[in-house]
Parts: sequence; structure tokens; C-alpha cells
Amino acid sequence: MKEIPTYTPDFEEYIRQGEPDKKERAQIWRTAIGLQQVDGLETSEYLREVARQHIEGDITLKDVKSLIDSYYRTEDARNTEDAEDKQEADKVSERIAELLSQKTFTFSPAQLVAIHRHLFQGIYKFAGKIRDYNITKKEWVLRGETVYYASADTIRETLDYDFCREKEFDYSSVSLSDAITHITLFCRDLWQIHPFGEGNTRTTAVFMIKYLHTLGFNVANDLFAENSWYFRNALVRANYKNVPQGVDYSPIYLERFFRNLLLGENNPLLNREMHLDWKGVPSSTPSSTPSSTPSSTPSSTPASSHNQFETDNENVIRLMQALGHEKLSVKELMARVGLKDRMNFMEYSLTPAINTGFVRMLYPESPKHPRQKYLLTVKGIGWYNIHAVNHTE
Repeated sequence: MKEIPTYTPDFEEYIRQGEPDKKERAQIWRTAIGLQQVDGLETSEYLREVARQHIEGDITLKDVKSLIDSYYRTEDARNTEDAEDKQEADKVSERIAELLSQKTFTFSPAQLVAIHRHLFQGIYKFAGKIRDYNITKKEWVLRGETVYYASADTIRETLDYDFCREKEFDYSSVSLSDAITHITLFCRDLWQIHPFGEGNTRTTAVFMIKYLHTLGFNVANDLFAENSWYFRNALVRANYKNVPQGVDYSPIYLERFFRNLLLGENNPLLNREMHLDWKGVPSSTPSSTPSSTPSSTPSSTPASSHNQFETDNENVIRLMQALGHEKLSVKELMARVGLKDRMNFMEYSLTPAINTGFVRMLYPESPKHPRQKYLLTVKGIGWYNIHAVNHTE
């Protein structure tokens, strides 16, 4: 077998250079590879070289899968140090990249199970299977103690309850800041169930990334890649309580992560602060001026190229003003904005509003649904709640 080049893709350069397709693929691969760190895994040089070829557009994701599968059938790959761990990291990275490239998602426990099955098929015998036994895990931040995970005999009921509660939550009734707090707590509760024997954090991360996309948030950045270990430790602290030791549930660390991810704030994400033995002065939240829409409604919205909650597209703005907190059909929307050319409306108003995450379909899995309507995403609601008064004065 020919020598494998020792090359790590320069994700930063791909992301900076601005070619949309390469940028998106680089962001996906950086997240996919970075998430392996939550379980102390590192990908092989071979995977990183194959990822580079995919980012460049030289091969498809189907080719990536074929190459990785072939590689781990060779004696060279099987005889490398930590071969089993490397194989898991490589294959799961490839599968995460595949899932994050797909524009499909259903908010349901079945989707969570399907993600786990897809990521770990052939790696864990229990891939895609709800555990039927109770578990404990020694955690570094808890001095070797464990979080209390859901009992095996209540997992399905607890999943159904949490998903039902999330579906019923009205994001239009809260501020953007409160919406982030709610998302934090949903993620915390979902992870605490720990429905699978292994792979729960990576499954939760992929599920949340895809769910946040459906809410209109742009999460194609590097926080999951660069802070995956922090993400896991924050989930642990959010779910741990010890009254005799004076330790309460601490979702603040996880909320810092999501506020950085979704609001563009710059809160410090420090693993050492989460350790039970930490004696230093805790960081404040937020620690610096946010680079995106702040948690409270400002008197004027700062212009920023990094502000995902703003748009200068007048057609999209007019569409959001017309839509408000309602659910409207294409015909109803066209009447609201005063347009009669459906093709023009779709191309220059509705499609850009959907692609930028401000508007979503009521039935995303069935675009041609006879009762299809459109409504603002959480991101769109955030924009509307900030600007509606100004636009109606």
C-alpha cells in the first residue's frame, strides 16, 4: 500500500477563502472530526487526506465512505497504533459529515435513534437500539462521580415527554435570549436521558445541529469542533447535583456555549472552571460585547457581517413584516406583500428567506403539501420581535 501523506486540511483557509461549496464542506468536516474529541478519539492522517479531497471537490461523500471502508480492510490500517479507536473516529467522522450535508430532518425520538444507528452501525452492536440496562460513567469534572442517567425502563417515556414538551413550546412568546436558555435546557434534558450504551454525546450534538438549522440558526461554525470536550463537560455539570457538597445543577456553562454558538457572544469556555475543585473566580456571562444580536432589545441594531440575525435584503424584510407570527400560504403571502408574479415572488422573496433561515415550511418533509404554509423560524421571530415596532411606527 502506498505511503499516506501526513497532511491536515487547513480548515481555516478553506473557510476564509470564501468559495461557498468548499467553505461549507470544510465547516462540516471540521465539526465532524472535532466531535470525536468528546470520547478522546483522533482521526487518522488518511481520513484527513480523504476529507481534503472531498473539500476540494475531487471526490464525493460516497467515494469517501468507500475509501475509508477499503482502508480498514488493509493490513496496514489494522496494524497501526490504536487501530480500533482510529477506525471508529474515521468512520463516525465520515458519517457525521454525510448527515450534516443532508437537508433532511424530523423532530422526533425516531430521528435521534436513526442518527445513532447511522453513526455507529458496524461499530457498536447496539447501534440504534435503546439500552435495556442502567449505566454510570465516571466524570473528570465530578472527581470521578457520575451523573444520574434515565432508568432503562423509563427511557422511551422520558424521550416522548421531552419531545412533546419541546414541540408545544411557543418560541414566539419569548425573547431571543430566553429562547437560547430554553434550547439549552432542552439539550441538557435530552442528553441526561442517555438512551444508548455509548455514543450519546456525538448523537446529541448532531441532532441539535440539525434541529437548530430547522429553527433558522446558522450553526456552521467551529464551536462544536473546537470546544467539543467543553460541550460534554458542560452537559455533565448541567445534570449534576450534590446537596451535601453544596453543588447544584449548573446549566450556565452549557448556556455560555449556546450563546456563543447562536448569538455570537464571546463567553470564555474553560473546562477547568467546571471542575468541582475549581477555586478561581468564575467568569461572567457574557464576558464581552457580543458580535451578534444581544440578549436584550437594543435601541439600534449594530451592523455586522457576522450578525446572522440581520439581513439587508428588502424583499426578505418585507416578507417577514407581512408574515409576523402567522402561518400563511404562498397566495396569502403574495397578497400581503402586493405581488402577483408567483415565480418572481418565489425566486426573490420566499426562497431567499428560507435559505437564510428566517422562514420555514409548515410541512418541510412534503414541500408540495396541499395545505403548505410558511412561518417565521426562531431566528425570524427574533428579527421580528426586535424590528416589528420600528417598522410599524
